[in-house]
Amino acid sequence: GVAGLPTQQKDLLLFGTWLELASAQQLKKGLDVLFAEGHSFTLLLKTVRGGYIEADGRAGGGRAILRLRAVAGRKQDLAKILDQHRQLVRDTIAGRTLLNALPMPAWFRGADGRLEWVNEAYVKAVDAGSGAEVRERQIELLETRQREAVKVALDKGAAYRDRVHLISEGARKAHDVVILPLDGAAVGAAIDVAALETAQGELVRHVAAYERTLDRVATGVAIFGPDQRLAFFNEAYLKLWLLDADWLASKPSDGEILDRLRELSRLPEVGNYRDWRSKILGAYRTGTDYDDWWHLLDGRTIHVVSAQRPDGGLTYLYDDVTERFALESRYNALIDAQRETLDNLKEGVAVFATDGRLKLFNSAFAQIWRLSRSTLGEGPHIDEFITQCLGLYDDMPTWAGISRAVTGISDRRQPLAAQMTRADQAVIDFAVSPLPDGATLITFVNVTDTKRYEQTLIERNDALVAADRLKNQFISHVSYELRTPLTNIIGFGELLSSPRTGELNSKQREYLSDIAASSRTLLAIINDILDLATIDAGALELKLAPVKVAAVIDTAVLGIRDRASRARLNLDIAVADDTQEFIADESRVRQVLYNLLSNAIGFSKPGDTIGIKAWREAGMTAFMIEDSGVGIPKEQQMRVLERFESRSQGSKHRGAGLGLSI
Repeated sequence: GVAGLPTQQKDLLLFGTWLELASAQQLKKGLDVLFAEGHSFTLLLKTVRGGYIEADGRAGGGRAILRLRAVAGRKQDLAKILDQHRQLVRDTIAGRTLLNALPMPAWFRGADGRLEWVNEAYVKAVDAGSGAEVRERQIELLETRQREAVKVALDKGAAYRDRVHLISEGARKAHDVVILPLDGAAVGAAIDVAALETAQGELVRHVAAYERTLDRVATGVAIFGPDQRLAFFNEAYLKLWLLDADWLASKPSDGEILDRLRELSRLPEVGNYRDWRSKILGAYRTGTDYDDWWHLLDGRTIHVVSAQRPDGGLTYLYDDVTERFALESRYNALIDAQRETLDNLKEGVAVFATDGRLKLFNSAFAQIWRLSRSTLGEGPHIDEFITQCLGLYDDMPTWAGISRAVTGISDRRQPLAAQMTRADQAVIDFAVSPLPDGATLITFVNVTDTKRYEQTLIERNDALVAADRLKNQFISHVSYELRTPLTNIIGFGELLSSPRTGELNSKQREYLSDIAASSRTLLAIINDILDLATIDAGALELKLAPVKVAAVIDTAVLGIRDRASRARLNLDIAVADDTQEFIADESRVRQVLYNLLSNAIGFSKPGDTIGIKAWREAGMTAFMIEDSGVGIPKEQQMRVLERFESRSQGSKHRGAGLGLSI
């Protein structure tokens, strides 16, 4: 009938499952002694469900006997009292241990007013040897006057709280003393706040210094506390908004100040004042900073910035930028007009300051001397500018004259004008003019005459005519001198391969096959060369007719299928359902596809798949040859379509470089 006692005999020995930890430990210890030494025991134990039992251990007949009995009546009451006593002892020990670990003095007085217990910090504060010495000699931390004030408060049943100065560890320090009544007795503690008091004093002095500083700045400053009420404003704020100083001293709220400014027409005109006001005041809640430009009805522009304070308040900065905006606007308009004027001049214009550094230039100046605007924007010295231009014009006497005109200190500087012919044959007129403020204006004009351009055009035209004549001769010559013999070689090779000429052994057939393949490759190269020459000569005519997509792909694939098979490559052909026929020169399309497929085979590895796709896109028929080769580096992608450009990129393939150009 005991709460928590196991109902199964096998569970009785599992003490930790049904007894409280302390009771289980007591019982185990008693049993260990009984088994080892035969000493009997009687214990009052508590179950995890709050029941109490008596455990009696005895030795008899060479055996250990354990009897468990429920306790009732006075024994049960005694068990509860003992349990509570143990708990109180533990709590007392824990409390004293905690208080001893605290760095602040703590003590306990009995009903007779005598010190009954003090912690280690108390002993250290009064320079005593131990707590026993403090209790024996009744060494007080509080002074007599302070103890009398404590007695008055405790006699009224109230707690005593005050900041007092005590002699602690041989020095007089500020402490926050708290003493609480406790059934006629009293418990107290003294918290050292000397550092806090010093910091607070420093803070007060710093705040006063900051306020004096802020009163001297031209920017209006207003500080609002977490309650949104004005905590500080400087003289600039008062002058900016022309509000009553006494009213501001009454600490109005942020919203009340906005409403007052609106009544006085000193806020920007907004469509929805309520929403605008809520957005500004919402910074207290969201913690976001506010940054805006207020264009007031009186024509002023105020830059308003707010920042969140650690205490949840806001600091506002109000900067009247009206005059600055006006000056910037006029200045920017003037500079833009001058710069636009200079940049539209064909003459290169540069102004060098009295220190010899470039301070103004236009686009034509940078273009004439092939210098970047960023380099010129750094304000190079005239000597640095000359050094950068020596590659185009290296006549040092001329540059020396320009340098002297810029850096000379004579009050009677003379203008300078001359002409220079640069290494690139450009003819440049220049003029150096002193300015009233001591700066120097230099202008450069490209005056290379038209005859030079005319002569260049004539020479180029003659070269084109000659090149066209050579192309035509080349086409005629190659047609008869290269194509005809090669055709004969191919024809005789096919004749030798014919069964009618007799049986051939495997080696002979292999040689004839190589001859035929090499001949066809050479014929393809010659045809490509002829095609390029024909295209350049403008003699190539396309025979446009309906072309079946599938058929032209099959024909192109037929020409490379043997090569693909020998290279152990797979071909994947995919033609969209809506892509059946288009208008083109079938032979040329087949030639393009064949060249692309040949290129893909050359850059593929055994086992790779070459994809051939065709689809309709924007009214056109698109073809794509796709392989998984090494790819083409970005810097070479624009060059692969040039003639005779062939790059293996790590593969064994290296052709004549004509296929992709065609």
